[in-house]
Amino acid sequence: MRRDTAGAGTVTTEAEPHAPGPVPDARAGAVEPGASDGPDPAPAPPEVPAARVGGAAEDPVRFVVLGDSFSEGVGDRVGGAWRGWAALLAEGLAAGGRGTAFLNLAVSGALSADVADGQAARALAFRPHLASVVVGVNDTLRRTFDIALLARRLDRVCADLDALGAVLLTACLPDPGRMLGLPPPLARPLARRQRSVNAVVHALSARYGAVHLHLAEPEWTEDRALWSADRLHPGERGHRAVAAGFHELLAARGLAHGAPPSSEPLQPPTTRTEALLWLATAGTGWVLRRSHDLLPQLLLLAGAELRHWADGTGTAPLDARADDALAAALAATMGG
Repeated sequence: MRRDTAGAGTVTTEAEPHAPGPVPDARAGAVEPGASDGPDPAPAPPEVPAARVGGAAEDPVRFVVLGDSFSEGVGDRVGGAWRGWAALLAEGLAAGGRGTAFLNLAVSGALSADVADGQAARALAFRPHLASVVVGVNDTLRRTFDIALLARRLDRVCADLDALGAVLLTACLPDPGRMLGLPPPLARPLARRQRSVNAVVHALSARYGAVHLHLAEPEWTEDRALWSADRLHPGERGHRAVAAGFHELLAARGLAHGAPPSSEPLQPPTTRTEALLWLATAGTGWVLRRSHDLLPQLLLLAGAELRHWADGTGTAPLDARADDALAAALAATMGG
């Protein structure tokens, strides 16, 4: 599918990869390992001429997206289908008649294993110049959560795309317990897991020179206007903000040449009544579909929280256990 957008190049949405021309070796600035989810640092200059991104001037910029519902576009429905931040960003990557080939492989509910074992191969066959890898929230909602395994999977995906010459896009995300307003015994375990995921993402972003967007900051999480009725996915305004944030970082490194996405939504905002209706219908279905795995695990985690509070040790032992697991995962993955 092709479409022309004012101020942008032609975007071709592709269903299956096909063999493109050579992929350049371009890199973006990095974040420091272990950096906090603070404001983005001043962008570093590109290490190679930006003109190399996308190969020859007539070749399209090739942009592939890996991940889950966040990147699939859930929360931003247009014409009966999800659009999302990645499609909005794709429209502003190229200019001057140059096109963008866009392939979105993200699927709602995807885990790091789905990205590593399924999406990655298709992404590599696409031979992208830009590749977004944002995944991990669904892993935190599973009883099988293993930060070391997640780190190895993401490192393998990033390493393979980096070896191909793709510039990586990554993001840290807020924990679902905080966004849903769960009570502390339920929210704390999810927050602990998401902090670990974000730390791994920071470390890998630094290793592979990724363009990294901090989305776990209060300026994102506390602005309800950015979020859809489910409180877990951005609404149209939020997806536009994510697209604009990535576009700004890419443009600062000479990797985006089209017009930035507009920040103003074109669809009417969700009303409070519509939000409550969603939570009572579709939201209930979301919980029920995950109850066979998520709910028992959450109850077990909450029980551990309450036991430590009851014996006077508080969260310190659980925090220390999570920190030790994270340190071991980073040491094994980063070789440090």
